[in-house]
Amino acid sequence: MATTTTQAPAAAQLLVTISDLSMLKDIKKAISMLKGVTTVKKQKTKPRLYDPETGEYLNDETMKVIEDALKGKNVTRYESADDLFRKLGINV
Repeated sequence: MATTTTQAPAAAQLLVTISDLSMLKDIKKAISMLKGVTTVKKQKTKPRLYDPETGEYLNDETMKVIEDALKGKNVTRYESADDLFRKLGINV
């Protein structure tokens, strides 16, 4: 008896960012009408910080570091600059 293997077809996701939220319903409806589209879901995005020097928004990794620092995670505190240099092994 021969064995057959069936694979599910490959699926991909497409992320669409919409600046005019009043059009969200119409855009969701239009995308869902396309052949091959199986699901259209709304997902809120986190606000991002903007860097005016580069003209770009901060990436996920940078945003996580900032969020962690605000929560006090992975933050090292020193009593003074001299204390920092001492703990780094730098003589001043």
